[in-house]
This record gives sequence, structure tokens and C-alpha cells, in this order.
Amino acid sequence: MGDTGEKGLDNDAEGVWSPDIEQSFQEALAIYPPCGRRKIILSDEGKMYGRNELIARYIKLRTGKTRTRKQVSSHIQVLARRKTREIQAKLKDQVAKDKALQTMAAMSSAQLVSATVLQEKLGLSEPHYPSSTTSTEFFQFWTGDASQSRDTLDIKPILQAPYPIPVPAPTAVPGYHAPPGRAPRLPSATSWQGSHIGTETLRLVEFTAFVERQAEQDACKQQHRFVHIDPTPASDSPLETVDVRQIYDKFPERGGGLRDLYDQGPPHAFFLVKFWADLSFPLLEEEPGGTGGAFYGVSSRYEGPRALTLSCTSKVCSFGKQVVEKLETAEPPHWEDGRFVFQLQRSPLCEYLINFIRKLQTLPEKPMMDSVLENFTILQVLRDQETQELLLCVAFVFEVSASEHGAQHHIYRLGRE
Repeated sequence: MGDTGEKGLDNDAEGVWSPDIEQSFQEALAIYPPCGRRKIILSDEGKMYGRNELIARYIKLRTGKTRTRKQVSSHIQVLARRKTREIQAKLKDQVAKDKALQTMAAMSSAQLVSATVLQEKLGLSEPHYPSSTTSTEFFQFWTGDASQSRDTLDIKPILQAPYPIPVPAPTAVPGYHAPPGRAPRLPSATSWQGSHIGTETLRLVEFTAFVERQAEQDACKQQHRFVHIDPTPASDSPLETVDVRQIYDKFPERGGGLRDLYDQGPPHAFFLVKFWADLSFPLLEEEPGGTGGAFYGVSSRYEGPRALTLSCTSKVCSFGKQVVEKLETAEPPHWEDGRFVFQLQRSPLCEYLINFIRKLQTLPEKPMMDSVLENFTILQVLRDQETQELLLCVAFVFEVSASEHGAQHHIYRLGRE
């Protein structure tokens, strides 16, 4: 009786879920993680959606066909039962089968049909993606963390506009005392303080992430900038301050995450950059190495009053969890115009980020790209390598630029009441 009813439900669902809808459905499953009873806020609209509503919305955007929240829910349940049967059939060892069944019994239907969640829960060696969907695989870059409770996952919107709080850019920070033995700072405040990313110890002068390739009929290389911070600020006005707690869940909380770092201080060394990235360049054709023969890199330049060995740690995060970490050391500083200059030139992007950018470009509309970028962040920490003094900490959040002028950005201080 149960088998007949389940088979009927499968058939009904397949009648509704044509191949193009199924493909969009699988893509949406990977983009939006299981979130239980919590809602997800889309930054471009400011509206709250349940996961099934977002999946239905995504299907509509991709295919032009309407599927209701209830139809999405029903289809997830059908696929969850099918997934359970498939795993049971593959497991030959009875002990392993019993353990898998016990694990799956504690999982929701949404978790069962999430490839990454199922992989982690059952300890599978590789994620299983439906064979009928060729485009699903690359969406694994955007899946959430399976270890969070269905009732605790909270996805907050990336900054659309500043949330000012009355925290002035401090010259002396109450409750924070610099450790003894540190080298002296600049003797007086300079004109750039308050409008740049920097303190009296270290200032970010320029930052660029780019792709570069050889022109077909030209010896010169063509460079496209995804994001760029110019040496000249757009305004000399003091930076607005954002409460750091607004973005805690965008980054790891402990083990060197944003909360830990801010608690350790110094508080005036923390900044937030909202980038509107320029993705308006042709998707490069695949070649050996997967980069279309192009070079993807980052260059940055800093300056300060003293010579030191500058180390830079960059953490790429998805849904608040670290997925990639890169540690670099800047070139030895050189003296220029009364300052020591530090450079990290043409640092290659990791394979994860290259794939992320290339797959992001395949999405047909800006709202879809922004929805993915909603849960993608980077945390960069600069230290004196010898003393491990934290000199700067910059949190980066992203959307896609709709401007004909290319990449845009806005800089904020991070503070806490």
C-alpha cells in the first residue's frame, strides 16, 4: 500500500517537473541551504523568504514557469524518499546500512536532497549530484554548512546602506592598551586618516583584483578589474561606522574569526568594504588549467612609518564558514616619499575563487548573482610578522555592479557600542 502511494506521488511529481525545471530546482537547492523555520532576506529586495519560496522564485526566473511553494516542498519529499532508497540499495554491509538509516532518520527532507549535507552527515567520500543535471556540480561552491541546526541558521543581508552608530574614529581607544615595546606611531595625525582604510601604523593605498589575458592580435595584455580601491578617496569625509555585530555571522566567529579578532583589538584597525564587482567581460573559453589561458590575480599596496615584515592572511568564507585560507608575506619595504611602502603584487587567485568567478558569470541575471554573493565574504588580516601585532583587518562583502562605470566600492569603519 505504502509503495503504491509513493510511486503515485513520484509519477505526479515527474509530470510537473520537466527537465528544465528540474535543472533549475537542483541549482536552487545548491544555492540556498536548508534553513529550517528561519527566513532568508534578499539584499536586493529586503524581503524575507522561506527556502521553498526562494527555490520557486529561482525556477520562475530561470524558466519562466511557475511552481508553488507547496509543489517545491512535495518534490523535495519525493526526492528525499528516493535518495533514501538509493543509499539503502548501495550499502551492502548491514551495520553500515543500519548506521546510515539511523543518520538519515534524523535528517529533514531538505537535508536529504542536499548533496553537501548528505555527504557530510554520512561521511561519503564524494558528493553525489543527480546525473540528470549537468550544471549542478559547480553550485557546490555556494552550499551552506551542514553542521548547523535547522533552527539556528540565520542568513542576514549584506549591507545595502550604512547602519550608522555613534562610534567616532578613535584616537585613543578606551579599554585598549598597546603592548609595551611596540615601535612609535606617526608623530601626528595625517590628512588621510579618517577617510581611508588605515591607522597611524599602516594604511591601504591601493587594492585590485583582476583577470589578465593576451590580446589575440596584440602583444599587449588586456586587464579587466573585478574590484578596485583607488589611492585617491572619493571623499575626504570621515568614514561612517557600522556595528561589527551586524556582520558577525558572515565570518567564522571563533578560531581567528571576526568576533575573536575584534575582541582582541585594536578596535580602530577594523574596516568593512562593500564592493560592487564588475563582471562585464566575456566568459573565457576553457583551456588546460581551466582559466581560458588567463591570469587571475590580486595586487595591493600599503604604507606605514616603520619597516617591518608584513604578513597577510586572506580567508574566503561561504555561509560564514571558512573554505580557503591563504597566507602571504609582502615584498620587503622600500622608502618612498617619507613612508615605507609594502607591496603584494600579482598574487595568484586560488582555484576556488577562479572557479567561483567563472561559474558566477554563467548566471543569467544580476539578482541571481547577488543572491549567491549574499553568502560569500573575504576577511583579510595584516600583521607584523615578527610581533604578530594586528595592523589592519578588512572585511569584504560583495554584489555585482550594474553601473556603466564598472566596479564601485564603499568603505566603512567597524565599531561596537
